[in-house]
Amino acid sequence: MEINKYTDIMGVVVQEDIPEGRMVVLMKNTLTADFGSKADLPGVRIPYTAGEAANAKYIVTWPVNNSQAAPGISMFVPTPSFSFAMRAGGWDQASNVPFSATVYLTYPGHQHGVTIPSGYQALAFDKGVFTVPSGHFQYNAAFQTLGPGAKLKVLSRTDGSDAGKLAYDAAGTIAVVERFDVATWSLTFRTL
Repeated sequence: MEINKYTDIMGVVVQEDIPEGRMVVLMKNTLTADFGSKADLPGVRIPYTAGEAANAKYIVTWPVNNSQAAPGISMFVPTPSFSFAMRAGGWDQASNVPFSATVYLTYPGHQHGVTIPSGYQALAFDKGVFTVPSGHFQYNAAFQTLGPGAKLKVLSRTDGSDAGKLAYDAAGTIAVVERFDVATWSLTFRTL
C-alpha cells in the first residue's frame, strides 16, 4: 500500500488478523498488552455487515518503524505473543514452547499486503489518497471505462474473503477512483 496524501491518522490495535490495505471499522479495543500499554487505543476490524461496510472509512497499515537494524540483524513481529509463561515450573501457565514465528528480513510495513496480526498496533488513515496493489481490491471494468470518479464501496464478511476490499458501486460513498494503472494493475483512490 502507498500513502499518497492524508489529513487524518490515528493509532489503533487490530482486533483480528487484517491484511494491510483493507478498509476497517472502529470499535472498542478488547485486546490489551501486558500492563495495559495499548488500552487507550481504539480497535479496528473488518466490517461484518453491509451496514458496517458503509461506515468502514479507515484504511489500515503497519505502524512506522524508525528502528535501525545493524547489518545481520533480522526483524520480527513478536506474534504469537505470550504472557510471561514460556516454560513450565514456577509460572502461572502451562508450558507454551516451542512455538513458530515468522522472521522478516525486511520490515513487514515496507512490503505489500503483509497481514497485520491480531493485537498488533497499526495506523488507520481517513481522508486521503492511497494506492493498493493488485489483489487488494475487487476489479471492475468501470475502473478503466469510467476512470477517475468511479465510486467505490467496501465489501463486508457477507462478501466472503474479499471483506474489507474496495469494489465498484454506482452509489458508493466511501471512496472514488483517482487512477487505475494497467501496467501494475494497482488502484489509486481518494477516500470521501
